[in-house]
Amino acid sequence: MSWPATAEALMRSRFEAFARGDAAHLLASWHPSTRPAELDLEPEVEWRRLQIADTVAGGPDDDEGVVEFRASYRSPGGAGLLHERSRFTRVDGRWVYLDGVILD
Repeated sequence: MSWPATAEALMRSRFEAFARGDAAHLLASWHPSTRPAELDLEPEVEWRRLQIADTVAGGPDDDEGVVEFRASYRSPGGAGLLHERSRFTRVDGRWVYLDGVILD
C-alpha cells in the first residue's frame, strides 16, 4: 500500500483503520510526539460513515494541513457522532496525524 499523498487521504485511511480495528496503521500514522504508547480499540464500536466537512491545505505540496470531519458510529450505547478538527503534518515526507480538537 502506498502512503496517502494528502492529509485528507490519510484521514480517510485512518477512519478505515478504525473501522477494521487496525491499531498498527493508526499508530504508524500518528506523529511521534503525540502518539500513545499503545492503542486499545473498542471492538464493540462499529464505525459506519466518514464525512469530510472542511480541509485547509494538506495537499501534495504542503507540509501542514487541517481536516475537519464527522464520523458516525454505533456502539452498545447507541448511535453517535465524532466531530473533530484534526491537524496533520509531515514526518520524513509522510503525512501523519498530529492532534485534534473535538467539536460539538
